[in-house]
Amino acid sequence: METQLLSERVQIERKEFFFDFKENDNGRFLKITEEVGGHRDTIIIPASGLPLFRETIDRVMAVN
Repeated sequence: METQLLSERVQIERKEFFFDFKENDNGRFLKITEEVGGHRDTIIIPASGLPLFRETIDRVMAVN
């Protein structure tokens, strides 16, 4: 069983992103789903990896 802790939706151009922060018996995790034209792709990041994930995004943003 999963518990929804936070849910956000972001529209960027023709893509829609869903950020769902959840918790289950194995711990907390962030589920990111991209939807384009009815097709969905999902990645799941354990909460323990979120700081590294954010650091990586920050580095990408610095180059942008």
